Amino acid sequence: MVIIPEVSIGSSDKKIPKVGFGTAEFPFAESAEVITESIVYAIKLGYRHFDTAAVYNSEKFLGDAIKEALRLGFINSREQLFITSKLWCRDAHPDCVISALKKTLANLKLEYLDLYLIHLPISLIADRQNFPFEKEEIVGMDIRVVWEAMEECQRLGLTKSIGVSNFSCKKLQTLLNTATIPPAVNQVEMSPLWQQKKLVDFCKEKGIHITAYSPLGAKGTPWGTNQVLENQVLKEIAEAKGKTVAQICLRWVYEQGGSLLIKSFNKERIKQNLHIFEWELSPEELEQISQLPQHKAFNASDFIHENGPFKSLEEFWDGEI
Repeated sequence: MVIIPEVSIGSSDKKIPKVGFGTAEFPFAESAEVITESIVYAIKLGYRHFDTAAVYNSEKFLGDAIKEALRLGFINSREQLFITSKLWCRDAHPDCVISALKKTLANLKLEYLDLYLIHLPISLIADRQNFPFEKEEIVGMDIRVVWEAMEECQRLGLTKSIGVSNFSCKKLQTLLNTATIPPAVNQVEMSPLWQQKKLVDFCKEKGIHITAYSPLGAKGTPWGTNQVLENQVLKEIAEAKGKTVAQICLRWVYEQGGSLLIKSFNKERIKQNLHIFEWELSPEELEQISQLPQHKAFNASDFIHENGPFKSLEEFWDGEI
């Protein structure tokens, strides 16, 4: 079993494992048995952070896997795990947040989360089908009041920490201007081909931990790209070090100081993705990677609408694209 390093988040002594396991399968949650079996296997190997979301429809499968891992003795208690879920846009209204989190906990069969995130800085009209959605259903989020409801979730003990996902520097600052409890985490896309230098620096300055999703480019998703795993520079570094391109990417993200999430339901790759701790990238390799052309995979184009709150990608990401 691999012992995964941890790092502190927020103002408390709460620690997050630096490598976590994602559970988003596209189309969402069509392979329940595969997801559950893969999570149990990951727990056996040493993964302790598991990331889900209301919209992934994987919360119940994660809950089943936790129960099975406990039965098999791979963990002794739920407290050994770090569980993250996310508030979907449909529930990103102040009067929906607490009930949404309670539904998530019921799905997971847990009493609390370790981290609850606002999934995206935008809302959808409530009480309709979660996904897919029509662009006419997109509405602006009142970040101040939604965040107040998130803070109440933490005060009630429903989650140990709260944070956001896909927030730009500008949107983080808007939140910080009124927050009583600052976000512990900003979960964002990050890879050698989307390095997020401005956002990383901003979050370090504000004491916000970065968790990277899609560190391999999200191949296999509706928005994913092969460009990361097919990059020639990364291939050459991998060959020289006797590693896979995926391991080079994961090690690069790991060395940036935050944490990362990696999703695979292939047992060999689940194992390979943990073999990134006993070696490091050289200064020359890091310099090569720093010079790579940048390309964002997830651009949130589904949330752009001429009559919506964001009429362009530049508006959604505040120019950080």
